[in-house]
Amino acid sequence: MSWFRITLQRSAIGLPQRTRGVLMALGLRRRTQTVFHPVSPQFAGMIMKVKELVKVEEVDQPLTAAQLREERRPDPGFYLEKAARREGGPLAGATEPEGSVRL
Repeated sequence: MSWFRITLQRSAIGLPQRTRGVLMALGLRRRTQTVFHPVSPQFAGMIMKVKELVKVEEVDQPLTAAQLREERRPDPGFYLEKAARREGGPLAGATEPEGSVRL
């Protein structure tokens, strides 16, 4: 069985009540929200009414909420390494200039 993966891309603010009603019938409340519906003429008709606002893909099976979160998680791009341990504190090895007074 195939499923429609429907993601709301554009906001419904300022649109007619009828258009907002179609989005509510699809289960879309906020931007970037994704819902899954089975492929059927009823859902295809609703999607056509709001085609400018949504992104639609046909998938084999719906994803769980955890799978959707994991899919949206960005690649960190870098990895933190632990700093090398220094002896004597953070300024180990640093010397004060001759004749300076430490307060």
